[in-house]
Amino acid sequence: MKSKEASLLALVVVASIGIPAGALAQRPVTDAYVLDASGMIVKNPFGLCWRTTSWTPAKAIAECDPDLVAKPQPKAAPIPAPAAAPAVVPAPAPVRDSDGDGVPDDRDACANTVAGAKVDARGCELDSDGDGVLDRLDRCPGTRAGAKVDASGCELAEPAKPQPKKPEVLVLKGVTFATNSASLTAASAATLDEAADALAKRGDVQVEVAGHTDNRGSAQRNRTLSQQRAESVMRHLVSRGVNAANVTARGYGPDRPVADNRTERGRAANRRVELVIR
Repeated sequence: MKSKEASLLALVVVASIGIPAGALAQRPVTDAYVLDASGMIVKNPFGLCWRTTSWTPAKAIAECDPDLVAKPQPKAAPIPAPAAAPAVVPAPAPVRDSDGDGVPDDRDACANTVAGAKVDARGCELDSDGDGVLDRLDRCPGTRAGAKVDASGCELAEPAKPQPKKPEVLVLKGVTFATNSASLTAASAATLDEAADALAKRGDVQVEVAGHTDNRGSAQRNRTLSQQRAESVMRHLVSRGVNAANVTARGYGPDRPVADNRTERGRAANRRVELVIR
Protein backbone atom coordinates (compact mmCIF):
# COMPACT_ATOMS: atom_id res chain seq x y z
CA MET A 1 0.00 0.00 0.00
CA LYS A 2 2.81 2.37 0.82
CA SER A 3 4.28 1.77 -2.59
CA LYS A 4 1.05 2.66 -4.32
CA GLU A 5 0.71 5.76 -2.20
CA ALA A 6 4.22 6.81 -3.03
CA SER A 7 3.51 6.39 -6.69
CA LEU A 8 0.36 8.47 -6.51
CA LEU A 9 2.17 11.11 -4.51
CA ALA A 10 4.84 11.30 -7.13
CA LEU A 11 2.26 11.81 -9.86
CA VAL A 12 0.63 14.62 -7.92
CA VAL A 13 3.99 16.34 -7.41
CA VAL A 14 4.88 16.03 -11.02
CA ALA A 15 1.54 17.45 -12.07
CA SER A 16 1.87 20.30 -9.66
CA ILE A 17 5.35 21.38 -10.71
CA GLY A 18 4.69 20.77 -14.40
CA ILE A 19 7.53 18.49 -15.46
CA PRO A 20 7.82 18.81 -19.17
CA ALA A 21 7.07 15.75 -21.18
CA GLY A 22 10.56 15.72 -22.60
CA ALA A 23 11.95 15.06 -19.13
CA LEU A 24 10.44 11.59 -19.02
CA ALA A 25 12.94 8.90 -19.91
CA GLN A 26 12.26 5.79 -21.87
CA ARG A 27 10.33 3.04 -20.23
CA PRO A 28 12.60 1.02 -17.97
CA VAL A 29 12.08 -2.40 -16.50
CA THR A 30 12.46 -1.64 -12.76
CA ASP A 31 10.48 -0.98 -9.57
CA ALA A 32 13.23 1.13 -7.99
CA TYR A 33 12.05 4.38 -9.57
CA VAL A 34 8.71 6.26 -9.77
CA LEU A 35 6.96 5.58 -13.06
CA ASP A 36 4.22 7.64 -14.71
CA ALA A 37 1.02 6.25 -16.16
CA SER A 38 2.83 5.25 -19.31
CA GLY A 39 5.47 3.36 -17.35
CA MET A 40 8.26 5.91 -17.89
CA ILE A 41 10.63 6.99 -15.06
CA VAL A 42 9.63 10.30 -13.53
CA LYS A 43 12.43 12.88 -13.21
CA ASN A 44 12.52 16.22 -11.41
CA PRO A 45 13.37 19.48 -13.19
CA PHE A 46 17.04 18.78 -12.49
CA GLY A 47 16.86 15.50 -14.43
CA LEU A 48 17.10 13.34 -11.33
CA CYS A 49 15.03 10.19 -11.11
CA TRP A 50 12.54 9.79 -8.33
CA ARG A 51 13.35 6.73 -6.31
CA THR A 52 10.79 4.45 -4.77
CA THR A 53 11.01 2.82 -1.38
CA SER A 54 12.04 -0.34 -3.18
CA TRP A 55 15.17 1.31 -4.43
CA THR A 56 18.47 -0.27 -3.46
CA PRO A 57 21.89 0.35 -4.84
CA ALA A 58 21.72 -3.07 -6.43
CA LYS A 59 18.67 -1.94 -8.46
CA ALA A 60 20.28 1.26 -9.65
CA ILE A 61 20.22 1.79 -13.38
CA ALA A 62 22.66 3.74 -15.46
CA GLU A 63 20.04 6.23 -16.60
CA CYS A 64 19.35 7.43 -13.06
CA ASP A 65 22.38 6.44 -10.99
CA PRO A 66 25.25 6.01 -13.37
CA ASP A 67 27.77 6.20 -10.59
CA LEU A 68 26.31 3.15 -8.92
CA VAL A 69 26.18 0.98 -11.99
CA ALA A 70 29.33 -0.88 -12.84
CA LYS A 71 30.54 0.21 -16.18
CA PRO A 72 30.98 -2.60 -18.64
CA GLN A 73 34.59 -3.44 -19.00
CA PRO A 74 35.88 -3.46 -22.52
CA LYS A 75 36.26 -6.89 -23.78
CA ALA A 76 39.81 -7.96 -23.75
CA ALA A 77 41.18 -8.53 -27.16
CA PRO A 78 41.34 -12.21 -27.80
CA ILE A 79 44.76 -13.57 -27.33
CA PRO A 80 45.81 -14.88 -30.69
CA ALA A 81 46.69 -18.47 -30.79
CA PRO A 82 50.40 -18.97 -31.01
CA ALA A 83 51.54 -19.35 -34.56
CA ALA A 84 52.35 -22.85 -35.52
CA ALA A 85 56.03 -23.46 -35.50
CA PRO A 86 57.36 -23.77 -39.04
CA ALA A 87 58.02 -27.29 -40.15
CA VAL A 88 61.62 -28.18 -39.66
CA VAL A 89 63.12 -29.01 -43.03
CA PRO A 90 66.13 -31.22 -42.58
CA ALA A 91 69.28 -29.76 -44.03
CA PRO A 92 70.36 -31.49 -47.22
CA ALA A 93 73.12 -33.96 -46.81
CA PRO A 94 76.47 -32.48 -47.77
CA VAL A 95 77.54 -33.30 -51.34
CA ARG A 96 80.72 -35.33 -51.40
CA ASP A 97 83.30 -34.77 -54.13
CA SER A 98 86.23 -36.79 -52.91
CA ASP A 99 88.61 -35.96 -55.75
CA GLY A 100 87.56 -32.29 -56.00
CA ASP A 101 86.88 -32.39 -59.74
CA GLY A 102 83.47 -30.71 -59.45
CA VAL A 103 81.46 -33.90 -60.05
CA PRO A 104 79.71 -35.41 -56.98
CA ASP A 105 80.82 -38.88 -55.97
CA ASP A 106 77.41 -40.36 -56.78
CA ARG A 107 77.84 -39.29 -60.44
CA ASP A 108 81.61 -39.60 -60.74
CA ALA A 109 82.52 -42.45 -63.10
CA CYS A 110 86.25 -41.76 -62.67
CA ALA A 111 87.06 -41.43 -58.98
CA ASN A 112 90.43 -40.15 -57.78
CA THR A 113 90.98 -37.79 -60.73
CA VAL A 114 94.34 -36.02 -60.63
CA ALA A 115 94.02 -32.63 -58.94
CA GLY A 116 93.44 -29.80 -61.42
CA ALA A 117 92.66 -32.07 -64.37
CA LYS A 118 89.83 -31.02 -66.68
CA VAL A 119 86.99 -33.53 -66.65
CA ASP A 120 83.74 -34.15 -68.52
CA ALA A 121 80.24 -34.42 -67.01
CA ARG A 122 81.04 -37.97 -65.86
CA GLY A 123 84.11 -36.84 -63.95
CA CYS A 124 86.56 -38.43 -66.39
CA GLU A 125 89.58 -36.63 -67.81
CA LEU A 126 89.20 -35.14 -71.27
CA ASP A 127 90.74 -36.54 -74.44
CA SER A 128 89.63 -33.82 -76.82
CA ASP A 129 91.15 -35.23 -80.01
CA GLY A 130 90.22 -38.84 -79.21
CA ASP A 131 93.72 -40.20 -79.74
CA GLY A 132 93.71 -42.18 -76.49
CA VAL A 133 96.04 -39.77 -74.67
CA LEU A 134 94.50 -37.54 -71.97
CA ASP A 135 94.64 -33.79 -72.60
CA ARG A 136 96.79 -33.42 -69.49
CA LEU A 137 99.49 -35.61 -71.08
CA ASP A 138 98.90 -34.77 -74.76
CA ARG A 139 101.80 -32.80 -76.21
CA CYS A 140 100.20 -32.77 -79.66
CA PRO A 141 96.53 -31.74 -79.28
CA GLY A 142 94.30 -31.82 -82.33
CA THR A 143 95.69 -35.04 -83.76
CA ARG A 144 93.83 -36.04 -86.91
CA ALA A 145 91.22 -38.74 -86.43
CA GLY A 146 92.51 -42.29 -86.70
CA ALA A 147 96.19 -41.36 -86.60
CA LYS A 148 98.49 -43.61 -84.61
CA VAL A 149 100.21 -41.71 -81.80
CA ASP A 150 102.91 -42.28 -79.22
CA ALA A 151 102.56 -41.96 -75.44
CA SER A 152 102.77 -38.16 -75.78
CA GLY A 153 99.83 -38.01 -78.21
CA CYS A 154 102.02 -37.17 -81.23
CA GLU A 155 101.61 -38.92 -84.53
CA LEU A 156 103.92 -41.79 -85.32
CA ALA A 157 105.69 -41.79 -88.63
CA GLU A 158 104.04 -44.30 -90.92
CA PRO A 159 106.35 -47.13 -91.83
CA ALA A 160 107.52 -47.07 -95.39
CA LYS A 161 105.42 -49.24 -97.58
CA PRO A 162 107.36 -52.22 -98.83
CA GLN A 163 108.30 -51.75 -102.41
CA PRO A 164 107.34 -54.53 -104.74
CA LYS A 165 110.26 -56.80 -105.33
CA LYS A 166 111.82 -56.11 -108.66
CA PRO A 167 111.74 -59.24 -110.73
CA GLU A 168 114.98 -60.87 -111.67
CA VAL A 169 115.48 -61.01 -115.46
CA LEU A 170 117.84 -63.60 -116.89
CA VAL A 171 118.58 -63.58 -120.65
CA LEU A 172 119.06 -67.11 -121.98
CA LYS A 173 122.07 -66.47 -124.17
CA GLY A 174 122.78 -69.29 -126.53
CA VAL A 175 119.13 -70.28 -126.93
CA THR A 176 118.29 -70.01 -130.61
CA PHE A 177 115.66 -71.24 -133.00
CA ALA A 178 115.43 -72.28 -136.60
CA THR A 179 114.71 -69.35 -138.90
CA ASN A 180 111.11 -68.20 -138.71
CA SER A 181 110.37 -71.20 -136.48
CA ALA A 182 109.78 -72.09 -132.82
CA SER A 183 112.03 -75.17 -133.02
CA LEU A 184 115.00 -75.01 -130.66
CA THR A 185 118.44 -75.63 -132.13
CA ALA A 186 120.56 -78.41 -130.68
CA ALA A 187 122.98 -75.86 -129.29
CA SER A 188 120.23 -74.48 -127.07
CA ALA A 189 119.84 -77.64 -124.99
CA ALA A 190 122.93 -77.09 -122.84
CA THR A 191 121.85 -73.57 -121.80
CA LEU A 192 118.28 -74.68 -121.03
CA ASP A 193 119.44 -77.69 -119.01
CA GLU A 194 121.63 -75.45 -116.87
CA ALA A 195 118.71 -73.01 -116.33
CA ALA A 196 116.38 -75.84 -115.37
CA ASP A 197 118.80 -77.13 -112.75
CA ALA A 198 119.16 -73.63 -111.24
CA LEU A 199 115.38 -73.13 -111.08
CA ALA A 200 114.82 -76.50 -109.46
CA LYS A 201 117.24 -75.59 -106.69
CA ARG A 202 115.38 -72.33 -105.96
CA GLY A 203 112.18 -74.10 -105.04
CA ASP A 204 108.77 -72.69 -105.83
CA VAL A 205 109.77 -69.40 -107.48
CA GLN A 206 107.42 -68.10 -110.13
CA VAL A 207 108.99 -67.94 -113.59
CA GLU A 208 107.76 -66.32 -116.77
CA VAL A 209 109.40 -67.37 -120.05
CA ALA A 210 109.29 -64.21 -122.18
CA GLY A 211 109.84 -64.39 -125.96
CA HIS A 212 110.93 -61.30 -127.96
CA THR A 213 111.61 -60.56 -131.64
CA ASP A 214 113.03 -57.74 -133.75
CA ASN A 215 110.74 -55.51 -135.82
CA ARG A 216 111.16 -57.15 -139.18
CA GLY A 217 107.93 -58.59 -140.51
CA SER A 218 104.42 -57.90 -139.24
CA ALA A 219 104.00 -57.19 -135.58
CA GLN A 220 101.21 -59.75 -135.21
CA ARG A 221 103.33 -62.48 -136.83
CA ASN A 222 106.22 -61.62 -134.50
CA ARG A 223 103.96 -61.80 -131.45
CA THR A 224 102.69 -65.20 -132.49
CA LEU A 225 106.21 -66.46 -133.19
CA SER A 226 107.53 -65.12 -129.87
CA GLN A 227 104.68 -66.85 -128.00
CA GLN A 228 105.46 -70.14 -129.69
CA ARG A 229 109.18 -69.87 -128.92
CA ALA A 230 108.45 -69.05 -125.25
CA GLU A 231 106.25 -72.13 -125.01
CA SER A 232 109.01 -74.28 -126.55
CA VAL A 233 111.45 -73.13 -123.86
CA MET A 234 108.84 -73.71 -121.12
CA ARG A 235 108.27 -77.28 -122.23
CA HIS A 236 111.98 -78.00 -122.15
CA LEU A 237 112.34 -76.62 -118.63
CA VAL A 238 109.40 -78.67 -117.36
CA SER A 239 110.89 -81.76 -119.00
CA ARG A 240 114.01 -81.13 -116.94
CA GLY A 241 112.15 -81.07 -113.59
CA VAL A 242 110.85 -77.52 -113.20
CA ASN A 243 107.37 -77.45 -111.61
CA ALA A 244 104.93 -76.76 -114.45
CA ALA A 245 102.60 -74.92 -112.03
CA ASN A 246 105.30 -72.30 -111.48
CA VAL A 247 106.11 -71.58 -115.12
CA THR A 248 104.21 -69.46 -117.66
CA ALA A 249 105.04 -68.44 -121.24
CA ARG A 250 104.33 -65.12 -122.95
CA GLY A 251 105.34 -63.69 -126.28
CA TYR A 252 105.84 -59.92 -126.59
CA GLY A 253 106.92 -59.80 -130.22
CA PRO A 254 108.72 -56.53 -131.08
CA ASP A 255 107.05 -54.50 -128.32
CA ARG A 256 109.99 -54.49 -125.83
CA PRO A 257 113.21 -53.89 -127.73
CA VAL A 258 116.46 -53.52 -125.79
CA ALA A 259 118.56 -52.32 -128.73
CA ASP A 260 118.28 -50.40 -132.00
CA ASN A 261 116.40 -52.39 -134.62
CA ARG A 262 118.07 -50.30 -137.37
CA THR A 263 121.28 -52.29 -136.99
CA GLU A 264 121.93 -55.97 -137.39
CA ARG A 265 123.58 -56.08 -134.01
CA GLY A 266 120.59 -54.36 -132.40
CA ARG A 267 118.14 -56.69 -134.06
CA ALA A 268 120.11 -59.69 -132.87
CA ALA A 269 119.94 -58.41 -129.28
CA ASN A 270 116.18 -57.93 -129.57
CA ARG A 271 115.66 -61.54 -130.69
CA ARG A 272 115.91 -63.15 -127.26
CA VAL A 273 114.30 -65.39 -124.64
CA GLU A 274 114.26 -64.23 -121.00
CA LEU A 275 113.42 -65.86 -117.68
CA VAL A 276 111.55 -63.35 -115.49
CA ILE A 277 111.84 -64.69 -111.97
CA ARG A 278 109.51 -63.32 -109.24
